[in-house]
Amino acid sequence: MKLYFSPRSGHAHRAALFLSLMGQDFELITVDMAKGAQKSPEFLRLNHLGQVPVLDDDGIIIADSNAILVYVARKLGRTDWLPDIPADEAAVQRWLSVAAGQIAYGPAAARLATLFGAKLNLQEAIDRAHAILKIIDQELAERVWIALARPTIADVALYSYIARAPEGNVDLSRYPAVNRWLGQIEALPGFIPFEKSPIGLRAGV
Repeated sequence: MKLYFSPRSGHAHRAALFLSLMGQDFELITVDMAKGAQKSPEFLRLNHLGQVPVLDDDGIIIADSNAILVYVARKLGRTDWLPDIPADEAAVQRWLSVAAGQIAYGPAAARLATLFGAKLNLQEAIDRAHAILKIIDQELAERVWIALARPTIADVALYSYIARAPEGNVDLSRYPAVNRWLGQIEALPGFIPFEKSPIGLRAGV
């Protein structure tokens, strides 16, 4: 497998993280987004949207980080990470939607504004981040993992942008259950960290 990747992309990190957690051999191909490589004709043939990550599994091309999580789990037969029991699968899918929605428009957007200078309303993104983090903290106060009694791709989908939320000036100190959960993910065999940037609340760290 080949994973087209950018080290500062949380979407790319979640895909690389899951492949690593699965013990899957894969080649990381770094896409130089600062130079616009994701908009090159070659890359656009892989993903017309010009976004990372993209997975190339012997010619089967999968774009979108959550789609990659689903594909890898199904390809490897990992029903522990993506169950085939309808109710359990729905519980996981619910949080994939949160990752693509409230997380993308909350902590991910706040980080996008501080790290890349995206023209977004930073305070609105911070407020959205705290709104969803409060809910996630309440959920995690009642269970060990976000969807089921074991880690699933839902945890992987949520991890990267929550872990780096302080880079978008989102303070995680008020969320004890979230912090405990982050530590649990980081203790999983095969965990690989998401690159840190000294910005936001991490400036000077």
